[in-house]
Amino acid sequence: MSEKPVVTKGLKKVLGFGSLFIIAIGLVVSQASVVSIIQGAGLGGGSFFIAILIAFILTVCYISTYSELALMMPKAGSISTYTAVSAGHFPAIVAALSAYVAPAIFAWPAELLLMEHVLDSFSPGSFTHISLALLWFFAILNILGIDLFATIQGFISYTMLVTLLVIGFSGFASETTDGTPAIEIWQELLHSDSSVFSLVLLALWAFISFEVACDLIEETKNPKKHLPKAMFLASFTMLLVYGLLAFTAMRLVPATQLANTDIPHWVLGQAIFGNTGKLIIVVLAITTTSGAISSALAALPRLLYGMAHHKQLPAIFMRLHPTRKTPWFGILVLSVATTIPILIFGKNPDALLMLLISAASCWLLTYIIAHIDLIILRKKYPAHHRPYKSPVFPSLQLVGIIGMAFAFINCAPTPELRLKIYINTALFIGLTAAFAFFWVRNKMKKGLFEAEAIEQAIKD
Repeated sequence: MSEKPVVTKGLKKVLGFGSLFIIAIGLVVSQASVVSIIQGAGLGGGSFFIAILIAFILTVCYISTYSELALMMPKAGSISTYTAVSAGHFPAIVAALSAYVAPAIFAWPAELLLMEHVLDSFSPGSFTHISLALLWFFAILNILGIDLFATIQGFISYTMLVTLLVIGFSGFASETTDGTPAIEIWQELLHSDSSVFSLVLLALWAFISFEVACDLIEETKNPKKHLPKAMFLASFTMLLVYGLLAFTAMRLVPATQLANTDIPHWVLGQAIFGNTGKLIIVVLAITTTSGAISSALAALPRLLYGMAHHKQLPAIFMRLHPTRKTPWFGILVLSVATTIPILIFGKNPDALLMLLISAASCWLLTYIIAHIDLIILRKKYPAHHRPYKSPVFPSLQLVGIIGMAFAFINCAPTPELRLKIYINTALFIGLTAAFAFFWVRNKMKKGLFEAEAIEQAIKD
């Protein structure tokens, strides 16, 4: 007999390990992540495996940090809760909004428009407005309930994983090698130089946002047991999948062709399966985009819900659907905010790709803040109960801080592009800082860096 959902006065506890594992993968795997891995394979050859490994190590660092923080303070607010306790509400609001909400407004449209680009390549003019239809389908699905979402998300994510594995193993077994022979790939790996570090951010983009699963902690039936395990297993699974995908791309497609197209997965699919590959890549495009959008619409409204509980946002973000117990207002706000750029930019994803990279840069800064939060809270609350403790403290946190800072500094291959990303990142953070300053001073009536007591943060 299946375990019944645990119902509380707030969010419903319905998520088990399997659901968390699938949601964590859905949060990370998108078309943009697949494209970044395949393009990285074209740019770096065998040495790109080192970049993938470095990105995985940095991922393990941030998952370990978030696991300890989330189980110390099991609230939906995630980074806003942790930072409010360690450094005050002003940096908490800046960290949460600049890293998750503002970039999502641009990253989601880019992902949806990239899907339309693939579908138009398959059948020009046949998929008008599919981005908006898909976005609002998952918005309604999330409002109807997290348990219904988790069921459909499981089907989407498993289909996506199977499709990636079919592409990877089919290419691995193929006797056709129009790309780089395996022995040359091995030699490139053995003779890697410092240029590999310029590819770390490209690889890291494919591992960003496992921690967003922490925003679902109040809907998890056994978070102490399942949450860290689900995130770690999901990250290791994707390390293997990405490695297989990169190797297949290197073997079957010339490096220059991989690096110089904005839909390299389309090129790879054709190289493996011919015209049949087009249909497989269409399935991959739909499932990766669906998984990314639906998972984000499940998790980020819970972040806003948690922030509202801490009075960091207007109280309306706390409102739950009377029967479904879902944060409907946050879902609607994020869906409307995503719709506007889609209507403005239409089928021109190029204008959004720069903002997508800037969003990734904001994410890196928030990871640095999370690591600093944990270091502060270990000293500030040494006796507080920690169901999970990050091992070899503070080594993983210091590695994470240094690695994320290095990736941010080297966020683009050219100084001109890097400058534009820095400007966009500063704009994101500046706007959220202005809001946070006004809100903390005038609405919360608190000092900007007045830390919240951990007992109060857990109680809210």
